[in-house]
Amino acid sequence: MNVDILQSQQQLIVRQRIRMMVNQYEIHAAAPDGSEAGILAFAQQKRMAFKEQVTLYTDDTKSTPVLGFKARQVMDLGATYDITDAAGAPIGLFRKNFKESLIRSTWHLEQPGFGEMVGRETNVWVAVLRRFVEALSWLPYHFDFVLGDRPVFSVVKKWGLRDRYVVTIHDPRVDRRLVAAMSVALDALQAR
Repeated sequence: MNVDILQSQQQLIVRQRIRMMVNQYEIHAAAPDGSEAGILAFAQQKRMAFKEQVTLYTDDTKSTPVLGFKARQVMDLGATYDITDAAGAPIGLFRKNFKESLIRSTWHLEQPGFGEMVGRETNVWVAVLRRFVEALSWLPYHFDFVLGDRPVFSVVKKWGLRDRYVVTIHDPRVDRRLVAAMSVALDALQAR
C-alpha cells in the first residue's frame, strides 16, 4: 500500500476473506462505478494473540506491514486500541463505548490534531435485532462517524455471502489509515 495513494481515496471497499481459523480482509480502492479498483492493503488478525491485534500489509504475501492496531488491555469489553504506522509510531486510537454499545454500537476514534470522532450504528432497530437474535448477526449495518455534527466517514455493510463494506470519506482531512483500521475493526471486533 502506498500511503499517498490511500490518502487520496474518497471511497474504499473492504472485503472479508472466508478462512476457518483467522480473519483476513482486503482493502480496495473504489472505482467511480463502485467496483473494486485495486487492492490497497491486506489485513490479518493475529492468531491466538494474548491481546487483540490486527496488522495491515501491502498485500497478501504479508511481507511488508504498513500499519496495525493492538489492544492496550487484555480481554476488556471497553478496550482501547492503539493504531500505529509501519515503524510502530502511534497515529491514533479507537475504543468501544461499552455502555452505549449495549443497544447500539458506538466507537470513538481519535486522530491527533483533528479531534475525536464518534461512530454509531444509524439504525437502532437493526442494532437491537443483531444483539438479541444471534442468527441475524449477518444483517447489514451502517455506521456514521462524526466530529461534533460534521460527517467524517461512513461504513456500510452490504448484503452478500461474504462480508463486504463500502467506506465513504466525507472529510478530506481524516487520515485514511485510521479509516482503514477502524473499518476492519468494525468487522473483526464488532461481536466483542
